[in-house]
Amino acid sequence: MSHIPGHILIIDDEANLRQTLARILNRAGFQVTTAENGHQGLQLLSQQPFDLVYMDIRMPDMSGLEALKLIHAKFAELPVVLFTAQPDLNTAVEALRNGASDYLLKPLKPQEIIERTKSMLVNIKREQRKKEIQAQIQVLQAELRELEAAKDLAEIQPSAVEDPASQRYLKRGRLTLDLHARQVIIDKRTINLQPTAFDYLVVLARHTPHIVDYQTLAAEAQGYQTEARESKELTKWHIHHLREALEPDKDKPKLIINVRNSGYRLLVD
Repeated sequence: MSHIPGHILIIDDEANLRQTLARILNRAGFQVTTAENGHQGLQLLSQQPFDLVYMDIRMPDMSGLEALKLIHAKFAELPVVLFTAQPDLNTAVEALRNGASDYLLKPLKPQEIIERTKSMLVNIKREQRKKEIQAQIQVLQAELRELEAAKDLAEIQPSAVEDPASQRYLKRGRLTLDLHARQVIIDKRTINLQPTAFDYLVVLARHTPHIVDYQTLAAEAQGYQTEARESKELTKWHIHHLREALEPDKDKPKLIINVRNSGYRLLVD
């Protein structure tokens, strides 16, 4: 796919970075609008629809985290990617908790930002299409039930229009991943995760009990290649988020194990 339509909002107080990022994405075929601070970005979001937001985490007056909370409260489905020159695990985890889809390190490389944008927009459109299909299935199921009641057609079964995918659930021991609803079921608890964190867990589950190295984990979960340092930082943040959601004691993990200088592995009963 050479061109993926998408309207992107860039919020950054640094004019040079803001303009450079806009120029890179424009040349790649995306529609881009820019804002120089969080207040202006929120105003633009209230005036027109966007598919994706890139935002600096360190800005005067209103920080990226403050703006993120307001954006997520009003536009819960809108993906927001934060970036910073100073990696900080606590800040990254707080960003993910408040609805960020991803967290990038500066300097931003042109080809990587283009690939990441394409990957995210493809995932967004895929999820939208899945919801449309699920809604259509519900309509068909309701129509089928009406036909059965009216004509007593015992041979027509509701299963004929149920979701045809045979791999909806990925089960590993006491862990079940619902790939359609994008939920995790563990010990009879249903847990909702951030989209990217869920993708990381899917990769770990598919490879269990083997070790998944940092670059493979990031590539399969997020759809693009990263350098060793960046992939290690990215996976660290998402694994931290997974442990907080799934582990009884995140400081003594028993489900997601770190294999020093190698990667992570999922251990399930």
